[in-house]
Amino acid sequence: MKPIVEVKNLIKNYGEKEAVKSISFKINEDEILGLLGPNGSGKTTTIGMMLGLLKPTSGDILIEGEKIEENRIEILKKINFISPYIELPKKLTVKQNLIVFGKLYKIKKLDQRIEYLTSKLRLEDILNRITGELSSGQKNRASLAKSLINDPKVLLLDEPTASLDPEIGDFIRSFLEKYKKEKKISILLASHNMNEVTRLCKSILMMKDGKLIDSGNPEMLIQKHGRKNLEEVFLKLSRSKNEYN
Repeated sequence: MKPIVEVKNLIKNYGEKEAVKSISFKINEDEILGLLGPNGSGKTTTIGMMLGLLKPTSGDILIEGEKIEENRIEILKKINFISPYIELPKKLTVKQNLIVFGKLYKIKKLDQRIEYLTSKLRLEDILNRITGELSSGQKNRASLAKSLINDPKVLLLDEPTASLDPEIGDFIRSFLEKYKKEKKISILLASHNMNEVTRLCKSILMMKDGKLIDSGNPEMLIQKHGRKNLEEVFLKLSRSKNEYN
């Protein structure tokens, strides 16, 4: 299977500090790849480079075989993201936000796209409400709609269900499973919710101190490290000394 995303020997330095240390990985079509690591491990920096927000010190990021740096504008049209740390403009309604982002991406038949996402994400009751007045769960659904407005080939998810109640979290996870299967998109999921990662991801990357220190499917990693579940594996690797450096 041909990968949609290829990250090759990616490095990001801030002066003398190495934030990301020559990492490489691939994401295939119709795949959710988990990216796990403690705070400060380099996950957010990696996502920032994949979004074109940060310039790598060296290395390449390819989307459908094309390097981002060589065809930046066209390639970034194929990517979108969601993060709880970046909110939609608070004074606009949900629909106004979707219209603004849809026009930024120059989406054809934008009304139809908004109607489709409204139905899929249960936005009917909040579509004309001011975004800043919504609950965290409602904001999350609105942000997810924004992240899909351009029908992306690649979706980058940074803690997509953080601070959500169990029912809304389960709805988002179920939606992502169905949407991935329907659209055959490639998803990178960075999360501290181990149950979420175990459910959604067949492959996982473990990151620490800017390096990829392990990878595999959840069951393999649990067995390899002699733990009961993925959370115990995560804690073991997070707390270990710098034996992987």
